[in-house]
Amino acid sequence: MGSHRDIQLSETIAHLAGDFFARESNRQSLVTVTRAEVSNDLKTVTVYFSVLPEKYEEDALNFAKRKRTDFREYLKEHSALRYLPTIDFALDMGEKNRQKIEELTRK
Repeated sequence: MGSHRDIQLSETIAHLAGDFFARESNRQSLVTVTRAEVSNDLKTVTVYFSVLPEKYEEDALNFAKRKRTDFREYLKEHSALRYLPTIDFALDMGEKNRQKIEELTRK
């Protein structure tokens, strides 16, 4: 478990990433930010998200990676962070696996 500061930073970035996707996405798919993980040195952050319908996952991931610089600018404008971390985006496979397990247990 991280410190209170790490948790607060990750929650802030996850919330802002959700807002960013809501503003910038093409509305073909629903992108939901599930969490953000901050490195121990606070220099890098990985934002995890899920996509519905699943057929748009690769498109959404490519979009997110293309928009990393824009998201850093969005963070600069909408947060009080002194140092902006390097941002990366990834699909949340843990959430996807949880949904598959839940689906299998219903059968």
